[in-house]
Amino acid sequence: MSSSHPVEGDHPTTATCYDSDGSTGATLLLAHGAGAGQHHKFMVGIAEALAARGADVVTFDFPYVHARRKVPDRAPVLEAAFEHVLVWTRERAATRGRTRVFIGGKSMGGRMATHLGARGVPGIHGIVALGYPLRPPGKTGNERAAHLMAITAPLLIVQGTRDSFGSPDDLRAALAGTTASPTIVTVAGGDHSFAVRGRKPAEVLSEVARAISDWL
Repeated sequence: MSSSHPVEGDHPTTATCYDSDGSTGATLLLAHGAGAGQHHKFMVGIAEALAARGADVVTFDFPYVHARRKVPDRAPVLEAAFEHVLVWTRERAATRGRTRVFIGGKSMGGRMATHLGARGVPGIHGIVALGYPLRPPGKTGNERAAHLMAITAPLLIVQGTRDSFGSPDDLRAALAGTTASPTIVTVAGGDHSFAVRGRKPAEVLSEVARAISDWL
């Protein structure tokens, strides 16, 4: 079961809360990717799967989606909105007895989570990136990994072996020597959204949720 809650302030949005039995003692604030909002089937599927495994999950829409615009906001706006919802999430987690709050997201959302981690935003127990966009498809370079060196919180990256934004091996090479000592979970045959030929999406997301909940 999920419930919607208004988040007021400088970056108003609506948060969707997927409450669990609390067996992990954790809350994960999860941001969406660039092309779709929090109600995309991927976001709903992973949130429900994680809640079923004992983690509270909170999702939200970045300002451009909340305003029904298609073009993503610039990184400073995305980060500010993310941090705004993080404050709200920490307060709600405390009322539910959840002592650990993690942040993360799909693709762009995961990248913004790492931006907050690199800035040392307080109250983050770990970061979960689902399909980290290391580089645009067809490009080379690791510029999007440079800030990861500043992260001290635990970092989990779930990456498909067919991800056109960077393979697990690409990430391992780019992240060699990071302070966070990231954990990289591989989705065999998975693309950027963990779609695996010949397998049901729900089955794959269930396995991803298990890996995340174990890590949490």
